[in-house]
Amino acid sequence: MDNLDKLEAQSVYILREAYREFKNLVMLWSIGKDSTVLLWLVRKAFFGHVPLPLLHIDTHFKIPVMIEYRDRLARDWGLNMVYGENTEAIGNRETYPDGACDRIACCKKLKTEALKYTLAGEWPRYRFDHSKGRYIPDENKEQYTGVIVGVRADEEGSRSKERYFSPRDRENDWDVGDQPPELWNQFKTDFAPGTHVRIHPLLDWTELNIWEYIEREKIPVVSLYFNQGDGKRYRSLGCYPCTSPVDSEARTVSEIIAELRHGKFADVAERSGREQDKEDDGGLETLRREGYM
Repeated sequence: MDNLDKLEAQSVYILREAYREFKNLVMLWSIGKDSTVLLWLVRKAFFGHVPLPLLHIDTHFKIPVMIEYRDRLARDWGLNMVYGENTEAIGNRETYPDGACDRIACCKKLKTEALKYTLAGEWPRYRFDHSKGRYIPDENKEQYTGVIVGVRADEEGSRSKERYFSPRDRENDWDVGDQPPELWNQFKTDFAPGTHVRIHPLLDWTELNIWEYIEREKIPVVSLYFNQGDGKRYRSLGCYPCTSPVDSEARTVSEIIAELRHGKFADVAERSGREQDKEDDGGLETLRREGYM
């Protein structure tokens, strides 16, 4: 087995363990490269089937091509696609682009709070109806207590403190100092009632691993990751008012891999274009302790 085979096998093992151990399981799909690789791995783990709903938290500030890509894959792959949102904050324009708050407060409203209450079934959810070809209100109000997330330890400082099976309390708050040990592939999956668990099958993957796997498996990803002729592309995708592209001539997956292998971004963080990271002195840890993705 080469390195990608080992990473794939570990991730598939984690996914199957999660599916076996947690009843109300959902997977977050941000539409980015990592969570799309995770979606591909789910299909591999369950022989082409995706046996759990995919949840996207829609801030209404995503780049339109991302939403188009989300809905196209939902149709083509027959996905159980669900989205949630902070309808009140969006409707009242309590957002950073409208000047009502700073970026961190905006993230709390549109992402952290939206995720928390959507998972709890307390806020409306919308599911893709394949027969109608559009989203309709989701009548399922059950609480999702097991959440599969496509974070990587190398991507950002607070993520390196995660475990494969990482517990949160009833309020989705994360106690970084209270993490179960995970030694020799022994994972704790038995938690106290009411515990909210995040599962991280990609924890040991790197940015380069992700792109190598995308190339090997021919996984379709959003076109924003490639230079469209203006000498720029995105390394990390988020809301358009807070996300900037990087200088790059890479137009293909193999060219992105070459950039990473040759150290083009050796001194540039992957999330350097995400402005909210710069405004959080804890490097996103403050947001993540409160339930951020």
